[in-house]
Amino acid sequence: FCCSDNGKLFSSELFHGNTMKRMESNEEQDIELYSNSRERQQYDEQANLFAIIMATEHLERAYARDDISRDEYTTECNKLISQFRLAEKAALKGMTTETFMQLYQMDCPRANERLLKMGVPEPMKGANADAGGVAVTVAEVVQHFITTMDAVKLEQRAVDELQPLLSDLMEALTRLPETPNDFDPNRKIQNWLQKLNSMRAVEQIDEDDARQLYYDLDSAYAEFTRYLKRS
Repeated sequence: FCCSDNGKLFSSELFHGNTMKRMESNEEQDIELYSNSRERQQYDEQANLFAIIMATEHLERAYARDDISRDEYTTECNKLISQFRLAEKAALKGMTTETFMQLYQMDCPRANERLLKMGVPEPMKGANADAGGVAVTVAEVVQHFITTMDAVKLEQRAVDELQPLLSDLMEALTRLPETPNDFDPNRKIQNWLQKLNSMRAVEQIDEDDARQLYYDLDSAYAEFTRYLKRS
């Protein structure tokens, strides 16, 4: 499976094709998509975002069909999620990703779920189920909890500052073996990821949300430590 280079080139061409379709009229005429270099750069940024979303959709389908290994899926998915965060910030001016996908008629339910709702690859519980692997994962979870809570304390409020921290925390939590499906820390972090993923990267949460986020992180961390003591 490949989700870059040729795949992105194809998706970029498809994006420009969709753009032209939206601009066609009954009379044949030449239409310029841009009139200056700034507008051209904006279309290129949107084409890149389009390609990343399409590549994610194809990756999720390939993994569901067992066409690629778990390690290949995780590596590529993490790469696409990281690229998506950067591309979304650069490409979208005054619209959300959902609006962008509707505008260009992108039927990508798997990409929508992975990029906008989950924000992390499909959980791989038990991948490091040996004692050493579990200890490393626990240490990572503790580190991500502390880092994220410190960021909120230091009044970081922008979506593109908080979302990566929560995404890293969620990714580590999902690697913990034998946690229940309704594990409260996972649920709370996932809810915040969904909220932030629905916002634009340049937006900020308000003080009420920041206070609630810190409270949820603190209570999730307390539940996580109780889980460790019971294990």
